Amino acid sequence: MRILLALFCLLLAAPAAAQSADPLIGLWGLQLDFGPELRGELVVRRSGRAWTARIGDARTSFAPVDGQVRFDFAGRGAFRGRLTAAGLEGFWLQPSGAIEDRRDPGGSGQPFATPLFLRPAGPGELRAAVVPLDGRYTLWLSIFRAPDGALMAAFRNPEMNSNGGASRFNVSREGDAVRFRLRHEGGEVARDATFLRSPDRLRIHWPDLERTVELTRRARAEAAAFFPRPPGAPLYFYARPPQLADGWRTARAADTGLAENALRDIVRSIAASDPTARPPVLMHSILVAHRGRLVLEEYFFGHDRETPHDMRSAGKTFGSVLLGTAPARRAGLSPDTPIYELLRGRGPFANPDPRKGRITLSHLLTHSSGLACNDYDADSPGNEGTMQNQQAQPDWWRYTLDLPMAHEPGARYAYCSANSNLVGAALTHATRIWLPELFRREIAEPLRFGRWHWNLMPSGEGYLGGGAFLLPRDFLKIGQLFLDDGVWNGRRIVPADWVRVSTAPRMEISPATTGISEAEFGNSYGRGHDGLAWHVYPTIAAGRTYASYEATGNGGQVLVVVPELDLAVAFTGGNYMQGGVWGRWRQQIVGDRIIPAIATGGGRAARPRTP
Repeated sequence: MRILLALFCLLLAAPAAAQSADPLIGLWGLQLDFGPELRGELVVRRSGRAWTARIGDARTSFAPVDGQVRFDFAGRGAFRGRLTAAGLEGFWLQPSGAIEDRRDPGGSGQPFATPLFLRPAGPGELRAAVVPLDGRYTLWLSIFRAPDGALMAAFRNPEMNSNGGASRFNVSREGDAVRFRLRHEGGEVARDATFLRSPDRLRIHWPDLERTVELTRRARAEAAAFFPRPPGAPLYFYARPPQLADGWRTARAADTGLAENALRDIVRSIAASDPTARPPVLMHSILVAHRGRLVLEEYFFGHDRETPHDMRSAGKTFGSVLLGTAPARRAGLSPDTPIYELLRGRGPFANPDPRKGRITLSHLLTHSSGLACNDYDADSPGNEGTMQNQQAQPDWWRYTLDLPMAHEPGARYAYCSANSNLVGAALTHATRIWLPELFRREIAEPLRFGRWHWNLMPSGEGYLGGGAFLLPRDFLKIGQLFLDDGVWNGRRIVPADWVRVSTAPRMEISPATTGISEAEFGNSYGRGHDGLAWHVYPTIAAGRTYASYEATGNGGQVLVVVPELDLAVAFTGGNYMQGGVWGRWRQQIVGDRIIPAIATGGGRAARPRTP
């Protein structure tokens, strides 16, 4: 009887076992590398009046002019800088990625400038290691059983958040033909693949790459970056961030009056998130500074403190910070500076209109210039994608200045990256300093930034519409700089009154100012105000409303500053084009979890002593 019962149970279990053992189930992946080709040691040699440079198999010769140095390796990479007593300082210029090989992952398809310092390495010789921004495309595919037994799949791509058109697909297979399908009210999204054997592969045409690719099986240990934390990682317990030589002073959260168990629970919840969820929470890092100390620094999905992250539009805020630095103030720039008068030498401009003469830097920084420029309108001539994809005008400053007017300056709010970028033209023209060099001198060096990359326009000028790559610890320093009234570790970067002026609300963001209906407004914007390239929103915690301001970028690049609590929180993330996910982090994490964990009565007076 027992034998018959056991056989009966085996028969019942066999279909389920066969079903769960579908050969498609598991993790699949691919990684494509697009260079850049030139990397490694750059060697510059001088012999008499002759100068040469080499990197890898590339060679070139050049001649300094009044101490200025420029050389180019036939479009494969270049250098611009100047000779100093210590060597040769400047920037490595990496070319843009080939658009036919890779869809632009939000800035990394542009050219980039990376600080580079060559130091003496022998008689007549200077050397430095070139570490460019990697051009990489990663695609993960998880195929699994849903609780109801249905075969499901989720594509994940960290560079663009490319998911094939849906957060999850139903999976079906007939022989070697595999279909990923999602039906919805508007129709369906479908991707077809072929299941190949020996070794197992899934061949699929991927639209963002415009090519057919093959995904191979990956063990969980090989796919640590697919998960918030590597499989098998120990349970997280709070730890003080390490004290490094980057200018940050660190402390335990408890020493600043912030409950460590609250931070522990936040990190655990992120680490436990499901990467195949609909939609997933793809937070790459969270860092917290409280009362002048870095008290939390945690990374997820394969990111770490040594890897610069795409800041997307959070980089627009650097235009505001730079406008407050000494070179800009000496040049006479202010929020009231008229941009067309300043740049009149670049004219004449298309679409002449008397309203153009009334556009100021303040209008550009608050997305209220009135130019026909709206990043949320694909038909807008000033739309960032339209501007960057057109080939007729490589000077994007000129492209923007040539736009027609749509409204009186200051009358309408329309988010426009081209406006922010035009602030870079004002800074470059007035200070006569190349934008990456201005950023290096006035922000990156005094704040002791680590590795960073600044994206460029086709003209070679710096782009200020977003897309620079920074270390998350350095991103957070901007928040601490403003909490300390423009001073970093005793060095003044911007005046205290500039901190107040630039973060004060100037332009309301509402259905009335955007011209968007109440029903549609929330699809693009949240109610609040813009300061000078800072978004000014209230943060609610435990029934109280705190004044706060933030820099934000697509995907979850968010820096939140709460002055009353001496608090700055930085996030980086990969939820690109999913503002409904990352747009809630300020309230869900800062307002609902971090602020309530701050001890009552804390503030600037309660800062811990310097160890």
